[in-house]
Amino acid sequence: MGFIMEFAENLVLRLMEDPKERDRKFRERVYAVKDRCQKTKEMWSYPLRPYGFWTFERHNAQLAWDAKISQVPGRRDPYDDLLQDSYASPKFQTVKTISEMCIGLLVHRAV
Repeated sequence: MGFIMEFAENLVLRLMEDPKERDRKFRERVYAVKDRCQKTKEMWSYPLRPYGFWTFERHNAQLAWDAKISQVPGRRDPYDDLLQDSYASPKFQTVKTISEMCIGLLVHRAV
């Protein structure tokens, strides 16, 4: 019976984590995050961003899926504006104004 208790005790001790090892790993992680934050703050303090600062994948992915960012004047493709101007013929503008007038009448009647 003593053998079973000794085996169980060793098993439990092996499964338990060492508090000193856990603290060491935690401190290493905290120091690594602190170093990254310091580096980021230092890069933000530069008057100009170094080459490749904004080219990391996460930022580019956000630019692709966030319409508020992707369609701002500095990021918009200039050819998109030319295409919109070429499609803005008087025919489309009259249809737009007629639909706006209809919506205005419907809103006025609802009030």
